[in-house]
Amino acid sequence: MVTTIAHAYPWDLVGDPEAAARIAGLGVDAVALAASYHTVRAATPLHPEHRLVDARHAALYVPVREQAWRGRRLVPAQPSWVDGDNSFGAAADELRAAGLPVYAWIVLTHSSRLGDQCPDLVVRNAFGDSYPYALCPAQPEVAEYCDTLVSEIVRSGQIDGVVLEACGPLGFVHGGHHEKTDGTDWTPVRQQLLSLCFCTACQARYAEAGVDVAELRAAVRAGVDGKADSVRAALGERLAEPVAAVRTGLSRELRARLVARVRELAPQARVVVHANAEEWATGPFATVAGGVGADVDVLTVTCWPGPQAGTAAIRALAGEHRVAAYVLALPPRAVDSVALAQEWRGYVEAGASELHVYHAGLASRARLEAIRLALGAVTGS
Repeated sequence: MVTTIAHAYPWDLVGDPEAAARIAGLGVDAVALAASYHTVRAATPLHPEHRLVDARHAALYVPVREQAWRGRRLVPAQPSWVDGDNSFGAAADELRAAGLPVYAWIVLTHSSRLGDQCPDLVVRNAFGDSYPYALCPAQPEVAEYCDTLVSEIVRSGQIDGVVLEACGPLGFVHGGHHEKTDGTDWTPVRQQLLSLCFCTACQARYAEAGVDVAELRAAVRAGVDGKADSVRAALGERLAEPVAAVRTGLSRELRARLVARVRELAPQARVVVHANAEEWATGPFATVAGGVGADVDVLTVTCWPGPQAGTAAIRALAGEHRVAAYVLALPPRAVDSVALAQEWRGYVEAGASELHVYHAGLASRARLEAIRLALGAVTGS
């Protein structure tokens, strides 16, 4: 039995009395609804009142309670582009009335607004360049911010599950507006090297692991400008082994802390974590190399790059864990239910037990119909 979940934003439902029924009509088992989210300009092609939502900064879509955030530097902003201070709750009520369980989709370390306000808390590469969109969870204030964010969302009302995105450090990829970096021809290895953080907290962790930080910085810089075919080759095993342990441990610590918080506050909720088997992975899908280290129900891997990469990502984690395929129904995918079904069936055959579909609010009516037909073909419903 394949479980299916559609993703949506609060503004897809608030003000549209037909949205919940439209999503339910896809035949999905639940909805992952954004409760905290980064900057985005999103289309709303079927909303009765607007066609675009310009979410100009990262925001929290449940009330930002002063007593919960008092004395903190990292305080999430409320959105001005959607009505009310609890648009997540309002949208969740609409979905539940349509018979759909609701998962709180929580984006954690991705916030350009907070990174701009607190530049000492963001990821900084070996050249000293900062990534203001990427809060570094090695910083205690960032880990505490993530903990409070999850706690406030879970406490805000009934939830059936949580989806933890960016539950670890972000890096070079998944960052800036109007990205102008493709001409460098940096390989994935060089991008991974550019994702290794040298903020004060990460440098302290490297030193505690016996790593000479100056030597590591020099090796990373040389690797970015060189031709190494792997991060380990660029660093050499003597540096790579302890650095990998620090990096994977960082994501594992944050994951364990946040999942434990969910289990404490909502023991009935399913816990879904975006994950990647690659030990040097950063971004929305944090590394689980070295162990998940938490009581997680589902690991979600991205299948957006296509069947070859998606199938490999699923197989790397399937067997020991329940795995969900995060599938794309937007461009560059065609409006073609047969092609979507063929791709998604391949992920199930590779070991995925769930299909998490992106995105029920951004899709045209024709794409929604293709999603409905494709899901029906895969699940037999």
